[in-house]
Amino acid sequence: MIPDIKIFTDASSLNSISEFASFSWISGFTTNPTLMRQSGVTDYKTFATEAIASADGKSLSLEVVADDLPTMLQQGRILGSWGPNVVVKIPITTTMGESCLPVVRTLLDEGFSVNVTAIMTDDQISSLLAIIVPEDDAIVSVFAGRIADSGVDPVPLMTKYAGLVSEVPGSQLLWASPREVLNIVQAADSGCDIVTVTPGLLQKMSSLGKDLDQFSLETVRMFYDDALSAGLAIHS
Repeated sequence: MIPDIKIFTDASSLNSISEFASFSWISGFTTNPTLMRQSGVTDYKTFATEAIASADGKSLSLEVVADDLPTMLQQGRILGSWGPNVVVKIPITTTMGESCLPVVRTLLDEGFSVNVTAIMTDDQISSLLAIIVPEDDAIVSVFAGRIADSGVDPVPLMTKYAGLVSEVPGSQLLWASPREVLNIVQAADSGCDIVTVTPGLLQKMSSLGKDLDQFSLETVRMFYDDALSAGLAIHS
């Protein structure tokens, strides 16, 4: 059973995009420079061109790689021109902490869809929502998984943010960096519009709603089969 939420998957490779584009319950794809580096991408435009085609019209977030506002704006315009399904991904700040909201507002004014990423604080949320108007197409990507990594429960925060975003037409709230299947359920229950899911986590979604007695039995069988395969024995 798939929760009532849009599911985007990390575009970690062209093969994964092609595979998941055929799934009706996958609504879009996201990528970032870290995922691209891990996949061995060195030619951004070649990768993006093939990814756009493989996505079969579904949303595809492509991130700028600059660290100054003028170049970010230039890159954002280029990325947005590559296809109608491209969402230009802009970090909330530069590496020096300078707000990127002027770039976001300009791109939105020019009719581009924008995904604002790496958001983790109340101030970042409020300042972004303050510049969004109903005519915009903006994704508000909050890194709930990284918030959890800091020892803070993200669920109350995401529930609060969902309430704020729901009052701002033109915006959608995205739960980013989930670590486990439970996070997908939490994202839906907290009122988020979208959740990003890694290909590995997608495979685990088959466990959603699984009978726990059966799950326990399968786990015991796994341990036993692995012991046999490894030839493990206990002797006095």
